[in-house]
Amino acid sequence: MAYKVKQAETKTQLKNILQLRYDVLRKPWNQTIETATDELEHQSINAFIEDINGNIIACGRLQENENKIGQIRFMAVSNNYQGKGLGKLIISYLEEKAKEKKLVEIQLQARENAVDFYVNCKYIIKEKSFLLWDTIQHYLMTKTL
Repeated sequence: MAYKVKQAETKTQLKNILQLRYDVLRKPWNQTIETATDELEHQSINAFIEDINGNIIACGRLQENENKIGQIRFMAVSNNYQGKGLGKLIISYLEEKAKEKKLVEIQLQARENAVDFYVNCKYIIKEKSFLLWDTIQHYLMTKTL
């Protein structure tokens, strides 16, 4: 199946994206669904991929920060679909959107287990950043556009 990246346009799509974020990024650490979103949701670009049944199986968000710097957040791929290139499709889509917005760089906070994925997408580790929930080491990574 050829997967297509779409941009969220409806409340239902956004709700389903938040559910995937929660399932992959929050629930395993006993966090609430509210931690899977923030106040910048509606001014950000939410990209997603659906399976043949219309279930959202991958997602990521691009927000514009100061000084024409973009930030990718909330990257999630359903456990059953990891390793199939869906994350790379989401990253490529968000990078194209960042270029359209004339952003000059993308930053992200990568979980330790995702650093190799982002290195493969040509992101560079800038520094070891924070420890989320005293458990998950994060690294600040960047890519010049």
